[in-house]
Amino acid sequence: MSGLQKAAILLIALGPEKSAQIFKHLKDEEIEELTLEIANTRSVTPQLKEDVINEFYQICLAQQYIAEGGIGYAKELLEQSFGEEKASDVISKLTASLQVRPFEFVRKADSTQLLNFIQDEHPQTIALILSYLAPAQAAQIVGALPPDKQADVAKRIAMMDRTSPDVIKEVERVLESKLSSLVNQDYTIVGGVDAIVEILNTVDRGTEKHIMETLEVDEPELADEIRKKMFVFEDILLLDDRAIQRVLRDVDNSDLSMALKGANEQVQAAIFKNMSSRLSAMIKEDMEFMGPVRMKDVEE
Repeated sequence: MSGLQKAAILLIALGPEKSAQIFKHLKDEEIEELTLEIANTRSVTPQLKEDVINEFYQICLAQQYIAEGGIGYAKELLEQSFGEEKASDVISKLTASLQVRPFEFVRKADSTQLLNFIQDEHPQTIALILSYLAPAQAAQIVGALPPDKQADVAKRIAMMDRTSPDVIKEVERVLESKLSSLVNQDYTIVGGVDAIVEILNTVDRGTEKHIMETLEVDEPELADEIRKKMFVFEDILLLDDRAIQRVLRDVDNSDLSMALKGANEQVQAAIFKNMSSRLSAMIKEDMEFMGPVRMKDVEE
């Protein structure tokens, strides 16, 4: 059973009032994790509650003894209370939880920002930092390193054995000072392909066409990525008949008549095919009655 599961069971056993008091001392992300775990905990047997509470009590007792006289003193008192095996188990769990993993603060930094700060460091320094990161975060950084550094850093990670604690502390100190303006900050993602797609789906057709044509010349890959996420009137040809019929149910007839004035023959045929002959005749009549219309009005 994970520590998170045990913590959730402990809070369930303590009840809402005492749990609320504990929440006041936790970080927001810890509260979110615990709340989700509690919500996913369907049922807890009385025996399991008792086991978790006993373990919690033993660890609290061990922390108190360590504060009073160190680990040796704590182990001696715990052996007297619970026996040698249980005392060793409690001390092992406690010392493991007290250990701080090197470069823990780096996990809070944005990977792109972290890359900007370490990419010019010596490959051995980069390898040391990456070896302490989560695989997913380390992979992002390795993938973004210059090709000539990627293999060198990978080789150094693979060949790394033991590193002096003093060296680790010094690298941590330097890196933390560089990242001091970034650590513990919340990053808001702005811009990106999705953002420009939303904008282009809102602007008039002429502006959208100009932007896309320019991008297709300057940044063809980006233009292709944007186009894949955009919906233009011509994209209706990509839909099956049932989907087109669903779309038409939500479109005002006057808007549809105006839109079809600027549509090509293929689009017009696809639309008319998926409406009743009566409605089709009515739309065609409206289009004829409109006469010439400004392209700007059609695009809007």
